Amino acid sequence: MDLNLRKAILSNVSDNNADQLEATIVDAIQNGEEKMLPGLGVLFELIWKNSDETEKEEMITILENSVKNTH
Repeated sequence: MDLNLRKAILSNVSDNNADQLEATIVDAIQNGEEKMLPGLGVLFELIWKNSDETEKEEMITILENSVKNTH
Protein backbone atom coordinates (compact mmCIF):
# COMPACT_ATOMS: atom_id res chain seq x y z
CA MET A 1 0.00 0.00 0.00
CA ASP A 2 1.41 3.37 -1.06
CA LEU A 3 0.36 5.90 1.56
CA ASN A 4 1.50 9.45 1.12
CA LEU A 5 1.37 10.68 4.69
CA ARG A 6 2.12 14.28 3.80
CA LYS A 7 -0.82 14.46 1.37
CA ALA A 8 -3.14 12.77 3.86
CA ILE A 9 -2.22 15.23 6.60
CA LEU A 10 -2.65 18.23 4.31
CA SER A 11 -5.98 16.88 3.13
CA ASN A 12 -7.16 16.57 6.73
CA VAL A 13 -6.42 20.20 7.56
CA SER A 14 -6.94 21.92 4.20
CA ASP A 15 -10.34 23.33 5.15
CA ASN A 16 -9.40 24.32 8.70
CA ASN A 17 -9.50 27.94 9.79
CA ALA A 18 -6.88 29.56 12.03
CA ASP A 19 -8.63 28.54 15.26
CA GLN A 20 -8.91 24.93 14.13
CA LEU A 21 -5.26 24.83 13.08
CA GLU A 22 -4.21 26.25 16.43
CA ALA A 23 -6.37 23.69 18.24
CA THR A 24 -4.76 20.91 16.23
CA ILE A 25 -1.27 22.09 17.16
CA VAL A 26 -2.09 22.63 20.83
CA ASP A 27 -3.82 19.26 21.06
CA ALA A 28 -0.89 17.46 19.45
CA ILE A 29 1.59 19.09 21.83
CA GLN A 30 -0.50 18.62 24.97
CA ASN A 31 -1.24 14.97 24.25
CA GLY A 32 2.42 14.29 23.54
CA GLU A 33 1.58 11.30 21.37
CA GLU A 34 4.31 10.14 19.03
CA LYS A 35 1.78 9.54 16.26
CA MET A 36 1.11 13.30 16.10
CA LEU A 37 4.73 14.21 15.31
CA PRO A 38 4.49 13.65 11.54
CA GLY A 39 1.50 15.99 11.38
CA LEU A 40 3.35 18.69 13.26
CA GLY A 41 6.29 18.18 10.94
CA VAL A 42 4.11 18.70 7.87
CA LEU A 43 2.61 21.86 9.37
CA PHE A 44 6.09 23.16 10.21
CA GLU A 45 7.19 22.40 6.65
CA LEU A 46 4.38 24.67 5.37
CA ILE A 47 5.39 27.42 7.76
CA TRP A 48 9.04 27.13 6.73
CA LYS A 49 8.31 27.14 3.00
CA ASN A 50 6.13 30.22 3.34
CA SER A 51 8.45 32.25 5.56
CA ASP A 52 10.96 34.85 4.44
CA GLU A 53 14.61 34.70 5.48
CA THR A 54 14.10 36.95 8.50
CA GLU A 55 11.29 34.77 9.81
CA LYS A 56 13.38 31.63 9.23
CA GLU A 57 16.29 33.13 11.15
CA GLU A 58 13.95 34.01 14.01
CA MET A 59 12.54 30.47 14.09
CA ILE A 60 16.04 28.99 14.10
CA THR A 61 17.08 31.26 16.97
CA ILE A 62 13.98 30.30 18.97
CA LEU A 63 14.61 26.63 18.21
CA GLU A 64 18.28 26.87 19.13
CA ASN A 65 17.46 28.53 22.46
CA SER A 66 14.67 26.07 23.17
CA VAL A 67 16.87 23.06 22.48
CA LYS A 68 19.58 24.42 24.78
CA ASN A 69 17.02 24.91 27.56
CA THR A 70 15.80 21.30 27.48
CA HIS A 71 18.92 20.02 29.24
